[in-house]
Amino acid sequence: MAKSVILYNAHLVDSHVDSPGAIVVTDKKISYVFLGDCTEEKMARRLAATTLTERDFLEIPEFVNAHGLTLMPSFIDMHVHFRYPGQTQKEDLDTGLKAAVAGGFGTVVLMPNTNPVVSTGEMAQRIIEEAESRNLATVFQTISITKDFEGTDTSELDNMHPSKIPMITEDGHDVESAAVMLEAMQKAGKHNVIVSCHCEDVSLAKAARPFRERALGFMKKYGIPADKYNAPKEHVPSSIDFEIDGNLTAANRLLALAEDTATERNIEIAKTAGCHIHIAHCSTKTSIDAVRRAKAQIADGTAPADFAISVEVTPHHLSLSGSEAPFLRALVNPPLRSENDRRALINAIKDGTVDVISTDHAPHTAEDKAAGSPGFTGLETAFAVCHTILVEQEGIPLTKLSALMSDNPAQLLNLTSGRLAIGYEANFILVDTKEKWIVDSNCFFSKGKASPQNGAKLTGRVHATFFGGKKVFEL
Repeated sequence: MAKSVILYNAHLVDSHVDSPGAIVVTDKKISYVFLGDCTEEKMARRLAATTLTERDFLEIPEFVNAHGLTLMPSFIDMHVHFRYPGQTQKEDLDTGLKAAVAGGFGTVVLMPNTNPVVSTGEMAQRIIEEAESRNLATVFQTISITKDFEGTDTSELDNMHPSKIPMITEDGHDVESAAVMLEAMQKAGKHNVIVSCHCEDVSLAKAARPFRERALGFMKKYGIPADKYNAPKEHVPSSIDFEIDGNLTAANRLLALAEDTATERNIEIAKTAGCHIHIAHCSTKTSIDAVRRAKAQIADGTAPADFAISVEVTPHHLSLSGSEAPFLRALVNPPLRSENDRRALINAIKDGTVDVISTDHAPHTAEDKAAGSPGFTGLETAFAVCHTILVEQEGIPLTKLSALMSDNPAQLLNLTSGRLAIGYEANFILVDTKEKWIVDSNCFFSKGKASPQNGAKLTGRVHATFFGGKKVFEL
């Protein structure tokens, strides 16, 4: 790679900028941002001559023509499952990172629900070093709130450092004991580490399990997959379709209550502990309303001074309704919710309640998905889904989407990225905001091919991803 890169003939968009322009990269960081017409290489060369040092200019800069595409900061995903270690049949570091950069992500935060569970800083650091040796993206590995997810031992949290482990989580389920959660949150508050909560009351989740298992038994018997809805087949009796949908509906009602009660509980514990709580994959109107109230208390000074809260939503909960056909049988945790819940999440984006869009990328083998494993592959469709739903259909500015997918998560993780600004990491993407394309999950880099977006027509596509100024993906 040339020492300096000048990318011109672009339309620059981040959380603060929406303008034609060019950027100059030196030593893997953005060294200059030009706002205005710069469509010709000769203009870019003049820009290089006036902004680069003599030494850098003599290194023969690389000039990249963006051909009018939109240049944005690469995305930052605070919720990703790479299934490493121990579940590499579902995903591994190579396929996960290739999927990430194909989706425009320059930073990913990995969940610890692997085999074995990532419960120590030493184990997390080994994974980070192994992932970053690929030189494709910045990687953070979270550690579990309790040792090995056993729900009692928080001793591994005693020596956390936010620059290495910025977030802890028990993702996949919640910490059952409120007392243990309080202890963990107190330690997180002391070390200035974010506690990401999979808000789901354990007892209610257990109560929902027989209903989902009953539905899955019928689905498996009649060959109905759990990644997207399939129209009733001729050989499936209508009574069986009624049984499947009725049991899934009963399970989802309990799981909605499980999310809502646990969200309230975890917020109150975080207030007492004095920590930053991050609500993962928020999916219901009741839960997002609880977050909004907590933020209002912070704003009016009635919340404890050392309490902070942020919240993420996923592309699939923003784009799909799962209370009835066609996506009731597309299984994920938390489940796809009602249209009322989906609209509440979109409204929470519009009013500023939502901080982050995260994918909850959760790849599975075809066999596991057929057996009912919950979760979707999401990295490679996230931008297109969000652009289609939020920008094209809802009229939300692209600058706002950039804030949700880049700037806001960067600020939460204390990263110098997520913006097109001098001194920031040269992690950016080129997207065609007008391109219409049809999702074919068989073409995913991820090993997980299960996506409810498969076959969907979306608008907006990532064409190239740059990491430290080096192109690491091109469509």
